[in-house]
Amino acid sequence: MDDIFLESKDVTLLEILDRVLDKGVIISGDIVISLADVDLIYAGLRVLLSSVETMERLRGAPFASPMQEPG
Repeated sequence: MDDIFLESKDVTLLEILDRVLDKGVIISGDIVISLADVDLIYAGLRVLLSSVETMERLRGAPFASPMQEPG
């Protein structure tokens, strides 16, 4: 049987943030507060985390920087 050695790699917070902004992340969740099996408060949460450039690229529209003048 062959021995398999797994290498550990330290990942920095900056690398994680760069990957998240490059690819995008969607977080979704629901919170329900109830009393005696009666729902009192419902909160739905959807969060999209991505860079503007990535969203424009995925949408197919060109990215216009604030330094460019319309025209």
